[in-house]
Amino acid sequence: MALKTPATIREVIVRTPSVKSFRVIPREFTPFRAGQWLFVTLRSDTKLKKPLSISNSPTETGYLEFTKKLTSSEFSAALSALKPGDTVDLEYPQGRFTFQEDVPKIAFLSGGIGITPIRSICRDLTDRRSETSIMLIYGNNGPEEIAFKEDFERMQAANRALKVVHVLRTAPEGWEGRTGFISETVIREEIPDYSQRRFYLCGPPPMVEGLKKILLENLKVENERIVTEGFAGYL
Repeated sequence: MALKTPATIREVIVRTPSVKSFRVIPREFTPFRAGQWLFVTLRSDTKLKKPLSISNSPTETGYLEFTKKLTSSEFSAALSALKPGDTVDLEYPQGRFTFQEDVPKIAFLSGGIGITPIRSICRDLTDRRSETSIMLIYGNNGPEEIAFKEDFERMQAANRALKVVHVLRTAPEGWEGRTGFISETVIREEIPDYSQRRFYLCGPPPMVEGLKKILLENLKVENERIVTEGFAGYL
């Protein structure tokens, strides 16, 4: 059962020009699993409420962190105005976008702010020195929009079982990574053992739907080996 508790903003971290992380100290803590999410209610006149993924790992103790792409919505405007010392209300943990311990190989396909629960899972597995083989393909419009880029570089240095591939829609001169979109070709070439992996998809709903169709129809991945999260926290 989810815990309802107020929480105080401890730190606001700018991840990209349009993405911020908010580290908060709940009045009460309850255990959560990497990849889960929470409801955040802002203390405004309209009681703005939104589901957001928890972006820190259970191994990173003493705080909770949620991360959001800031849009033109009323919720984003109110959230962006928060500063250390302000209070929000939380309801957590929620969701089943979590790692199953008996799976030796996993793959993440993500776009934009969909990286937040994946960051939590990858950090959790890295900190626990898991030998699970992890493949992440992460798509963004440009290099400036890659959230947690340095964080994933540090995780790769500490975890030989983790490989991250970036795919940019618009690549700068000298870019040595993938360009375009996450496609069947990209999946086949970067994850040649895709038939042995459990896939986790997280990103804008149209992207998730398109990637799931590729996995099911083109790559013949069983539906039972595809995990998605069913909330829209993008507005």
